[in-house]
Amino acid sequence: MKAAELFVRCLENEGVEYVFGVPGEENLDVMDALLDSRVRFITTRHEQGAAFMADVYGRLTGRAGVCLSTLGPGATNLVTGVADANLDHAPLVAVAGQASTDRLHKESHQVLDLQQMFQPITKYSSRILEPGIVPEVVRKAFKLAQSEKTGACFIEFPENVAEMATDEAPLPVITMHAPHPSDARVAEVADVISNARAPMILAGHGVVRAGASEALAAFAEKLRIPVANTFMAKGVIPFRHPMALGSAGLQARDHVALGFDKADVIICIGYDLVEYHPHLWHPGRDRCIVHIAQTPAEVDSHYSVRTGLVGDIAESLRRIGDLATPQQGNPLRRLRQALIDEMNEHKDDTCVPVKPQKLIWDLRTALDLEDIVICDVGAHKMWMARMFRCEYPNTCLISNGFASMGIAVPGAIAAKLVAPQHHVVAVTGDAGFMMNSQEIETAMRLKLPLVILIWNDNAYGLIEWKQMNRFGRPAHVDFTNPDFVRYAEAFGAKGYRVGEHGSLAEILQKALAEDTVTVIDCPVDYSENLKLTQKLGELVPLE
Repeated sequence: MKAAELFVRCLENEGVEYVFGVPGEENLDVMDALLDSRVRFITTRHEQGAAFMADVYGRLTGRAGVCLSTLGPGATNLVTGVADANLDHAPLVAVAGQASTDRLHKESHQVLDLQQMFQPITKYSSRILEPGIVPEVVRKAFKLAQSEKTGACFIEFPENVAEMATDEAPLPVITMHAPHPSDARVAEVADVISNARAPMILAGHGVVRAGASEALAAFAEKLRIPVANTFMAKGVIPFRHPMALGSAGLQARDHVALGFDKADVIICIGYDLVEYHPHLWHPGRDRCIVHIAQTPAEVDSHYSVRTGLVGDIAESLRRIGDLATPQQGNPLRRLRQALIDEMNEHKDDTCVPVKPQKLIWDLRTALDLEDIVICDVGAHKMWMARMFRCEYPNTCLISNGFASMGIAVPGAIAAKLVAPQHHVVAVTGDAGFMMNSQEIETAMRLKLPLVILIWNDNAYGLIEWKQMNRFGRPAHVDFTNPDFVRYAEAFGAKGYRVGEHGSLAEILQKALAEDTVTVIDCPVDYSENLKLTQKLGELVPLE
């Protein structure tokens, strides 16, 4: 068989369902081999969209999403999505065609050294130089992509190698399990927690990757320790849980930051530094840090670990919980209540433009608890992270490692493919929407009903927020938008504008019932940004 056919068999062997990408001249043999495969190729309108789809697929399933491009500009278009997956620790394998090996040593049309280009932004970057190594390269890429900490890997596949014959076969897939922590270390951690005056948990995305959400909730309830989650770990503990404090990471003196001020022991569970810089929540470097994860702690002067466990997170929490002494009371309960009061404050507001708090209230009310929201990057991300209530992990996906704009629309397509039984909403600013809005055509072609909710302020709102806080004036953040309703209709999708076609609550109800893509243009009142900044600045530490 051809090396390209073997390559596709290796993808099948890894359990790959979809390959997202754009066909090109240098991946012709792989594209042809996919025609005879159970792996489904999803043709996208831009390679960045393909990479984001693979990124979100990996994050939702724990299995590597796969994206494919041709050489040169096709491969460079993958870079942002691949980097996003790597820093967000989403398993992904990117594949790019390449020119024949007899052109790689010299200046040649569209040729870049792709292996070297992807090396700094992946866990593993390799080039297939002969057909016999295809099984090893593919197995290693998937093994590393799916091993904790999960991330991105890259394979460069020259076109002449793809045509060569081989009699090799895929390698067996062996699943490894996290190690078990020692009894002595478990007892040491339990002792630190038992003797803490005011312990607090910071739960990160590693808890989601480890499937340890239920163990975390049970641990927090048994020991009566409050839990703050990072943006990427929303839903890792149900918001209804009495120990849930909400999301940490607003980079302001919010309610959760006051909890860190109160804590003497901070238990970081499945936390990655990339999610929320430790200098923001541990500026004094004077608290006891406990690290519980499946990988050792990263080195940072503000993250000096006193003790911890490296191994299976769920098992670690169960064993600590059996030994540690529960806390008496919950001194941070009033922080949680203050946040709830703020969430409810504008639920009956009828103004247009819509306040962020009201927008989130209507969205949360319209969706079932297990429906999925894919959040883009911008001012809306800060509001969603803070106020959108989650009861389950992976129901509100936020990119906060690489934090790239443009992920919401392609990410929503991947989410709908993974979970067709659930409603999927792409929550995006007008700027982020326009970065990958071309993928509406992909969703329409695939007949995927999903909702795109645009927070429209005709500006780069998050940057304006920061400019106003620092300088008191905006700089070069304004732009104009197309008519989003007519834009949606041009794709054959449905379009609604809040205020012209009804209230947001009414439109969401219609949109979620549609059997097609629906775009909702919602004017947003971002004057609330500065009001929030002022309100948070007035918060005072707990006694």
